[in-house]
Amino acid sequence: MDKVQSILNLVGRILISIIFLSSGIGKIFQFSGTRQYMASHGIPAVGLFLLGAIFLEIVGGLSLLLGCASRVGAFLLIVFLIPTTLIFHLNWSDQMQLIQFMKNLAILGGLFLILTHGSMKYGINHLWKE
Repeated sequence: MDKVQSILNLVGRILISIIFLSSGIGKIFQFSGTRQYMASHGIPAVGLFLLGAIFLEIVGGLSLLLGCASRVGAFLLIVFLIPTTLIFHLNWSDQMQLIQFMKNLAILGGLFLILTHGSMKYGINHLWKE
């Protein structure tokens, strides 16, 4: 059972990391457009917060993917995702925003599980312990 749980943990980490890595990389290639979108929501110091978002998404995503300090990575992504959800996805009269809000709640659930269990057997942290 331990092996099955570790494999499922790995699959979950990979799937969650894909969301954040693709989003972080997308922000780099669409920096100007993302900056304008954030500014339209009243974000102060947009450039600074955008760089912070890119950093959190890429570092957190890589951490989950590689199983290297995955609890820290999950925490970083939680720190990113809570304010992002509360700033950009509260217009529930827009069905897409409600869906995005609910998706983010599900992702938060997965991140809290990773925060609790870490990367288990399949990750760099486990290899360093052996």
